[in-house]
Amino acid sequence: MALTIGMLGRATHTKVETIRYYERIGLLSAPGRSGGNYRSYGEAELGRLSFIRRARQLGFSLDQVRALLELSDDRGRDCATVDALARGHLAEVERKIADLAALQRELAAMVDSCHGGTVGSCRIIEALGPTRSD
Repeated sequence: MALTIGMLGRATHTKVETIRYYERIGLLSAPGRSGGNYRSYGEAELGRLSFIRRARQLGFSLDQVRALLELSDDRGRDCATVDALARGHLAEVERKIADLAALQRELAAMVDSCHGGTVGSCRIIEALGPTRSD
């Protein structure tokens, strides 16, 4: 099966520019070329790009994706490194969720403190701090 870059993009829901970028930074190897000098991709590239896309959807950084790809290329290796990488990423996600929950509580308190009136007496504006120097 030979896929053009457009076909590969559609199959993985990835923009052509993103595929080219992944090639430039080494996440995808340079593809073979067709007789008309078009990029030509196969099952291996489709699988690798699908792996990259899923990892990115889960919020792994490009460096983490690179590490995961290198680890996945060594099928006989112990998966402790993969586990440690995923656990570290999970901890970061949990930290971000906690930060967002705190932000939500603070914003909810600000909104709940608003009882109408004029901007000059607005509790939300007041909570944000001074807006002008008097």
